[in-house]
Amino acid sequence: MGATRSLILGGTAFIGRHLVEHLQAAGHEVAILNRGGSAAPDGVEQLVADRKDSAAMARALRGRQWDAVYDVSASAQVASVDDIATLIDELDGRCGVYLFVSSIAAYRMGHGSLPWTEELPTTRSRPGKYGGHKAAVEQLLAARRARNGFAYTVLRPAAVYGPHNNIPDGEMAMFLRLAQWRPVLLPHDGLVCFPYGHAEDLARAMHLAASTPAALGEVFNICADSVTSRYFVDTIAAIMGVEADIVLLPDDITATLEPPWPFNHRFQKSLHAVVSTDKARRVLGFESRYDFAAGHQHTYEWFMANGLERMSAPMNDPVWNISWDFAREAEVVKRVRESGV
Repeated sequence: MGATRSLILGGTAFIGRHLVEHLQAAGHEVAILNRGGSAAPDGVEQLVADRKDSAAMARALRGRQWDAVYDVSASAQVASVDDIATLIDELDGRCGVYLFVSSIAAYRMGHGSLPWTEELPTTRSRPGKYGGHKAAVEQLLAARRARNGFAYTVLRPAAVYGPHNNIPDGEMAMFLRLAQWRPVLLPHDGLVCFPYGHAEDLARAMHLAASTPAALGEVFNICADSVTSRYFVDTIAAIMGVEADIVLLPDDITATLEPPWPFNHRFQKSLHAVVSTDKARRVLGFESRYDFAAGHQHTYEWFMANGLERMSAPMNDPVWNISWDFAREAEVVKRVRESGV
């Protein structure tokens, strides 16, 4: 029996990069599909097409069979729901399982029952928004499976972090902020909770889901710890051996601010969430290898080994267009301290 043939849609940035390494280590024949702006890693075949170009996608996929297709790049900015429907038409009958990386943003945010489990309602947001897009694709897949048995599995990760993270306002910004002895702004008394998971754990969960027959047609939350924003800051400061200068943002000042936020965007109270991973543990046998502290210790070691503490300009994510602005943060800190709160 030959090696498992796996196609990754994406594969060179963050999550896809970790998945390529995991599948190669597991002995898979790995190919990636992207627009060609980034080269494939060694030993990986590269297919080139823009996901919004149905003719190019058809040419790239024509005549190919895959044991598993991992869609780690599907977002409203990259491919519309119609684009993904066309992709499913191309893959139907030529793909053992389609693994769709969704998000906990697919949930109806603000649900009062914690932790969130997979059967809770999904967002009513329109498909042009991030969470609405994920929910709409999930519905598309469920309808296709009901109609003809299409083999798919959905994973809903939360805040994914780790080496090569391309959403820079999370741990990367915090490492720099603390290394430079800058104040840390915390809204809502540091009580907003959010789930986090290491990219290597997510890659392993994707592989497990794609190779578990009982996972077909199912949705799984994938993360490790759900922690408060205060815990986020204190734990990373302890890893770095520094004491954080925390500045609590009064609600009346927070209410006057507009994005981009002068803090990790997941510190907003509208994103308060705790999710259950019981189903992934029961069906997939998934257990996180990294808790929050161990995962960020690992990420900080990578950050330092690559000299990123010497960065002089903010990173920018071309999809989300978010980063950090230490000058603006300093202005908000001054405003808080002058208010005497």
